[in-house]
Amino acid sequence: MRRRGPFAALLASCAVSVAGTSMSAIAVPWLVLSTSGSAAKTGVVAFAQMGMYVLVQMLSGPVVDRVGLRRSFVIGNSLAAVAVGAIPVALAAGVLGFPVLIALVAVAGAVRGAADTANGALVPMTAQAGGVDLERASGLYSSARGVAQLIGAPLAGVMVAAFGPASAISVDAVTFAVAAAAVAIWIRLPEPKAAETEGESELSAVKRYCRELAQGARFVRGDRLLLGLISMIALSNLLDQGFQEVMLPVWARREVGSATALGVIGAAGAIAALSGNFIATWIGTRLSRRTIYSWGYLISGAPRLVVIALTTALAPVVGVVLVTEMFGGSLNPAIGATQYERIPEHLRARVLGLTRASAWVGIPFGALLGGYLVQASGLREAVFAFAGAYLLTTLAPFVFPVWRQMRRPSPEPEREEARSM
Repeated sequence: MRRRGPFAALLASCAVSVAGTSMSAIAVPWLVLSTSGSAAKTGVVAFAQMGMYVLVQMLSGPVVDRVGLRRSFVIGNSLAAVAVGAIPVALAAGVLGFPVLIALVAVAGAVRGAADTANGALVPMTAQAGGVDLERASGLYSSARGVAQLIGAPLAGVMVAAFGPASAISVDAVTFAVAAAAVAIWIRLPEPKAAETEGESELSAVKRYCRELAQGARFVRGDRLLLGLISMIALSNLLDQGFQEVMLPVWARREVGSATALGVIGAAGAIAALSGNFIATWIGTRLSRRTIYSWGYLISGAPRLVVIALTTALAPVVGVVLVTEMFGGSLNPAIGATQYERIPEHLRARVLGLTRASAWVGIPFGALLGGYLVQASGLREAVFAFAGAYLLTTLAPFVFPVWRQMRRPSPEPEREEARSM
């Protein structure tokens, strides 16, 4: 039990942080919509936060390797608590103009990017220290996130409706601080030490950083399955962000007239995704990873978007979300385990940072594109455009042969890793 303590602490810190972030994901768009009424401004705010998040995740891997996974996680989440906490403080003081909000969410996104780069590498490290199978660890990690979203989304809807968006944003700030404290106290595992750089010149440090970043990029370029995963997830994330951060809030405000609808939809999605994740975690090892991934992505994609263009009622939307998110939740154990197995331990921080940042690179543009499409052509037309693009994206595993590599490793993973490098 003691050996699994660090992994349990990581799961707990993740759950606390994600619960707060899911509340903020509802509260911040609602704050912008309620103060400006502009879908385009809502997209700009999401772009500022996610743009910095993706950029820093992409570039911070070598720095995280040098600073250390645990220290990077703690510092990043502590700074995120300060930046997010400043939003309700500035609102109460009457100084939260649009530029100030953009600056604060951009800072929060940047420090979260570095913290999450460390977080991704901590999952396999703490799991292996506790003797937890990587596919099961990936599933448990996703389940912790799902439970957190299940709590955070409906709580955010209630808090925003009853007390205003600032209350939910304040809770998000507290959760970052709690996550940082949990990892600082309970995760104390030996990490690979970076080479000594005493007396190293500034120019040499920059060259070393670029060399280490390039090493991670070369590994990613040499692995066609990782490239396929990155491309597909990047496109679907772009579409998801535009839908969730702009189109769904606009639909809820226009058709239902309350943030509670977002909480109900978020809770339904979290319940379904959590159920799918639990099923995949415990029985997924008996099924083909490629089958789970291909059909799960296809079913969880376009139908979830189309429904809000076809109905003004909440119940059908919730019903479709329950079905599609169950299949969507089954994807995470397979994706996570595939990444952990194919990336060597000494490259994990920089490669996971690059792969996740690349997969998330479309997210800032998704909110921006979604906001301007809704503004220019209307909600219904924008939703159908996104749904068509989603359908084409999710057909990729049925068409391209590289997805046949998405299987559990042979008894000689070291030899495969050497070839992929």
